[in-house]
Amino acid sequence: MSERLKYMCERLSVPQPWKKLSIILCGFAFFKEFRPSEPFIFEFIAGNWDLGREDVMRHVLPTKNYVYLTIFILVFLINDLVIYKTLIIYLGLSGSVVFGLLLWTTDYLELQISQIFYGTFMATEVAYYTYIYAKVPTEFYQQVTSHTRAALLVGRALSGFLAQILVSFDAMDYRELNYITFAALIAATIWAIFLPSVQKSIYFHRMQEENQHLTASKYKTAFSLMKKHFIDSFSNKYVLRWSIWWALATAGFIQVQVYIQPLWSEIQKESNSDEENFNIYNGAVEAILTIIGALGALGAGFIKTDWKHKGELMLCVCSLFGGAFILICSQTTSVVVSYVCYVLFGGLYHFMITIASAEIAKFIMEDSYGLVFGLNTLVALTCQTFLTLCFVTGDLGLALSPRDQYLVYGIYHIIISALYIVIGLTAWMRSNRDIQKTYT
Repeated sequence: MSERLKYMCERLSVPQPWKKLSIILCGFAFFKEFRPSEPFIFEFIAGNWDLGREDVMRHVLPTKNYVYLTIFILVFLINDLVIYKTLIIYLGLSGSVVFGLLLWTTDYLELQISQIFYGTFMATEVAYYTYIYAKVPTEFYQQVTSHTRAALLVGRALSGFLAQILVSFDAMDYRELNYITFAALIAATIWAIFLPSVQKSIYFHRMQEENQHLTASKYKTAFSLMKKHFIDSFSNKYVLRWSIWWALATAGFIQVQVYIQPLWSEIQKESNSDEENFNIYNGAVEAILTIIGALGALGAGFIKTDWKHKGELMLCVCSLFGGAFILICSQTTSVVVSYVCYVLFGGLYHFMITIASAEIAKFIMEDSYGLVFGLNTLVALTCQTFLTLCFVTGDLGLALSPRDQYLVYGIYHIIISALYIVIGLTAWMRSNRDIQKTYT
């Protein structure tokens, strides 16, 4: 009995390696997401660079989107090759450069450069999530994923509430919030340096060897395995259906999130609000969305249902409601109504994206998670870039007003809903034909 007690004491007193790693990963996630200046970034840029709100929406924000897609393709290709940590450090550095430029420059060119680094910052986030797959033992993946997700949400929610309090009580202006964000991202960069290096990766460094030089045979083996994972995953029609929705819905969510501040600004402008009070609740709204999204994701885990038979219907209904919320945002004259609809839309997205991710993960090989979700993200970013080119910018697109843009985004989600009505009916009729063949 004494030996058992001694063993238990040792277990309690000495953290296991995966727990230490989880703490480091959580610290990085928290600092990376602690960006209190972001809920007010649109008004900050418009007010400090002497740019019109329309210029910011059409020429500044799109730069970030285009770079996001371009750099993501590069990161997706080299992520496994450089075994993650280098890109995670670069993630922190990119974010630090963004807010350093926003703090200490006033030139339009430098503003555009900051958006290039902003797109790089977002694109390299995939390295952090892939690192977890490679470094954490499989049996502890669920725990570490839960811990890092919680740390990320806490950082995002706290930064939103802090920003709201500081702005509402005139303790800081929009520019000064960037000092906190800059400091948090410097801390994230330093924190990333202490992440343990990865010796093995999924494709290019499968064996833990002293000599990590890549030979032609290793490249051939890596690409063959990628091809196998790709074919095995996307030849499954069930995985393909959920992946299409995952990519289309994510594209819509990102687009709505990026351009929601210009819409709120226009609504308040039209309602003759005092310009100084524009976006006064942005921080609180983003924080509430984070909490609602977390609760929705948590709730999705407790729902037990046969998604194989009810999945298309649920995707259809949620896309329809999401589209309705966005349409209301596009037409309302009350910024409060727009806030509420935005939170409901985001909460619905987080609920369904959790279910979609889980359903995809059930039917693909364990080592192919990074490849499958990376490709889904690539499709999502391509769709989002297309939406930006067509409806936001004026060089190639229609240069729609914020209200008209959100009318389009609402219709976009309703089209997704209609698509899954067709997919569901097709699957149902095929199933009925198979049943009839069985009994004839």
